[in-house]
Amino acid sequence: MKKIFSLCFLSFFILCLLASPGLSQKASDLLEKLIEAQGGRKILEGIKDTTMSGSGEMTQMGMSVTLTFYHKEPNKYRQDIEVMGMVITSAFDGETAWMTNPQTRAVEEMPEQAQAELKRQAIDFGNTALLNPEKFGIKYEYKGKESIEGKDYYLLVQTFPDGKNATIYLDSKTYLFYKIKQNTMNQMGVEIEQETFFSDYKKVSGAIVAHTMTIIQEGEEFLKMTLTEVSFNTGLEDSFFEMKD
Repeated sequence: MKKIFSLCFLSFFILCLLASPGLSQKASDLLEKLIEAQGGRKILEGIKDTTMSGSGEMTQMGMSVTLTFYHKEPNKYRQDIEVMGMVITSAFDGETAWMTNPQTRAVEEMPEQAQAELKRQAIDFGNTALLNPEKFGIKYEYKGKESIEGKDYYLLVQTFPDGKNATIYLDSKTYLFYKIKQNTMNQMGVEIEQETFFSDYKKVSGAIVAHTMTIIQEGEEFLKMTLTEVSFNTGLEDSFFEMKD
């Protein structure tokens, strides 16, 4: 699961890829291998909602946080981050992105740019973005190999209809995510380069899930997350993702 955040993280995916316009045979083959590495199409198609929880260390700030992420296919997403005794919620209900204002504690819609960012994250966190990329107009392009510290990785560029893209690095032996590189917005609303590294893969109900994610922003570690619990198909209701007063 990629996409969380972008933070995070993490993601799964594919069904009609061979018919997707602009998708090369190599990109299609790699996506098929990624799906198989994460448990296979049948397992991933059976996941209707996901809950992940764990802890994180915000390295630069010297702060510890507790994180819980929720996703319901195809594009409902919520994250609750507890820090210093306060829970900050960000969510996308399929149409509107909203959050808890950390200063006023009021629930409010996100600004337009933040809305677009969280909407992409909501799509990318789940299975549909890979199992049915054409549903959201997502394209994948193979960009060759890159060697990092003597190890080869396959590069796939994922592009959303609005032009926003991310470079996915797949381990050439396991075909699992090694890292995802993209531009994102920091807390000050400034666009920066972010890399999310995935490790400590474990099997959960047949799916292979990274349990450690390390986020690097502008070359410095920003957040390291460790998942302690991952569960699927708990029956999350649509109302759980909706903005309430």
